[in-house]
Amino acid sequence: MKKSPLERLMETHPGLEIWWDSSPLIYSSWAEGMLKKSPSHRLEELREQLKRLFDPEHPERTLFRGVTTNPPLSLGVIKTRESLVTEMVDRLIEQHPCVDKETLFWLTYKEIVKRGAEMYLEVFKQSQYRYGYLSGQVDPRVLTDRDKMISQALELSRLSPNVMIKVPGSKEGYDVIKFLTSKGISTNNTLTFVLPQLMACAKAVQEGVEIAKKDGVDLTRWRSVITHMTARYGDLGGLRKEGQSQGIELSEAEVRWAELAIFKKAYRLVKERNYPSKMLICSMRISPVMDGKSHCWHLEKLAGGDIVFTCPPSFIEGTFEFLDGTEFRPQIEEEVPQAVLDKLMRIPYFEKAYEEDGMKPEEFNTHPALVATAVEFSIATEGMVDFVAKRLATKCG
Repeated sequence: MKKSPLERLMETHPGLEIWWDSSPLIYSSWAEGMLKKSPSHRLEELREQLKRLFDPEHPERTLFRGVTTNPPLSLGVIKTRESLVTEMVDRLIEQHPCVDKETLFWLTYKEIVKRGAEMYLEVFKQSQYRYGYLSGQVDPRVLTDRDKMISQALELSRLSPNVMIKVPGSKEGYDVIKFLTSKGISTNNTLTFVLPQLMACAKAVQEGVEIAKKDGVDLTRWRSVITHMTARYGDLGGLRKEGQSQGIELSEAEVRWAELAIFKKAYRLVKERNYPSKMLICSMRISPVMDGKSHCWHLEKLAGGDIVFTCPPSFIEGTFEFLDGTEFRPQIEEEVPQAVLDKLMRIPYFEKAYEEDGMKPEEFNTHPALVATAVEFSIATEGMVDFVAKRLATKCG
């Protein structure tokens, strides 16, 4: 059968991984919805391609190597499988009769994480703990509360041996990552947009590993990935706006190059310094459009890398629609065009993001992209709280 774009991308490097950026609980319903929209002549081909990406009945055969989730994606589980989550919440209310809405939300979120992780447990076991991790995120509303994040992280880590803890790229978050690593708990650094954050994470993980080894901690079931929320840097922050204030107009392609420049530099430094983490890219876009053709530079120009691409349902649909004929070749080592880099470096917003010492840890918490993403994630979290609160009111009056 014909290979999907993501399968062809995986062939560019033996260490390249594709992850599912949503809960495994919704994969089947999403796949069925995609098949219903497919033209009849592609139906069987697409069905086989989707089954190769993830087969719920045989997860050990899946091409997806792991899973990432976040509050908006978890809220999506409620919207997609409301009856399942309603049943889940009602049972939790019965088990905890006088529970408050915040506690009930956290119990519900942990149940969603646990069930998703269990669906990938065979991948985890059969790969000798190399693959099959599911990221569970600490509450984005507490991204500056070190103790609260550690407490939640420890709870999440006990749900299943393949749960990886998603920790924000706040100043306090890197202290949390160092601590968790020292205990042999896998981490995924999220809400990360600039090189100083990415390197702060790499160093925190390295220091945590050194402590773990000194203390004799078992690291055989441990992994670290560092996420770059790529298009959120270019689209949510002040890149274009600050450029315009200085009379510098950036094209869609130049914005994509800005994002890629940060990722490529981080990837190179992590490799050169032998940091024990793997780079992960998320928030990708089908972009730019060049000569009337849609590209995905976030895939094309990072092909051949020993990295993780985590793909949400809508993005996967875009790759099937626009990249069906795209042939990937290794481009991870190709440099950003010098003229483009020179132009970008004239914008302080980019210069600070591209230089390793461009920002101090104290500045991480106020970076525009982090603030905007944290607000979005917090709103989604409140959406989950509202859902369980309504069930609480229905069941308890």
